[in-house]
Amino acid sequence: MSDSWLGGAAAVALLTFDVDAESAILAHGRRYADHAMTMSHQAYGPEIGLPRLLDMLDELGVPATFFVPGQVAEQRPELVGTIAERGHEVGHHSYSHRPPTSMTAEEERADFERALHVFTDQGAEIHGHRAALWEATWHTADLVAEFGLLYDSSLMGDDRPYRIPTTRDQGEIVELPVHWSLDDWEQYAFLPEPSIGSVIESPEKTLEMWRAELDAMRHYHCLFNLTSHPFLSGRPSRALALRRLIEYALECGDVRFARCVDVARAAAVDQSLLSRPLHRPDPDSDAYPLW
Repeated sequence: MSDSWLGGAAAVALLTFDVDAESAILAHGRRYADHAMTMSHQAYGPEIGLPRLLDMLDELGVPATFFVPGQVAEQRPELVGTIAERGHEVGHHSYSHRPPTSMTAEEERADFERALHVFTDQGAEIHGHRAALWEATWHTADLVAEFGLLYDSSLMGDDRPYRIPTTRDQGEIVELPVHWSLDDWEQYAFLPEPSIGSVIESPEKTLEMWRAELDAMRHYHCLFNLTSHPFLSGRPSRALALRRLIEYALECGDVRFARCVDVARAAAVDQSLLSRPLHRPDPDSDAYPLW
């Protein structure tokens, strides 16, 4: 069946939350552990924003996927279980929240495995991965396949799911693509130091943009993959804007909400979707200096 991954809907909506907490700042340097304001800004996510968002999802009856760094799960051992008990999916979001593009291949592997050990110790069932800052490397898809995960959600090569062949006869993984326009970090993130963003947009403007994208994706039968962070979208006015977006999508009547794993399973067997090998460009050294 063509486009069976849509499940009869005009578009599929993924509500994904990156529960970065302190890890997103410590990845800039562990010296920031000495900054009480900065650490409290990040702790707001799991301690205040996350419960608020989980309650909202319960009230609206929609599922979500929460990508959790292993360091965050380790420091708050009740967090992963709380998310799973509410019927939501927990995803792999590195251990340290250091971007893979800043690591060697060996460091990326060690960080990836360290997070998996945390999730295994906590009894969490992990099906998918999202790279820190979405900065996947050319090795990332192979790691996802090697450790038996079904999907990745870090790349931007489409606005529908697609499959990526991996090396060493490990088959394909599903890519659930993302985009900066559907990330609350680009709308709300601000800290004096380290620099994580410099603009705090009105939730009304953000809601308008996301509704326009949802309407267009309903027209083109796309994957609406929204990325939010509890320390950002868990704040009161932003949580209400997100609620209004979800209510609007429900009122449309042709948008299906799903967890990432459910879409990935459907996409893995939908032959109408592309299988797209990853190709690293080989830039001319004379035209493109290595800066």
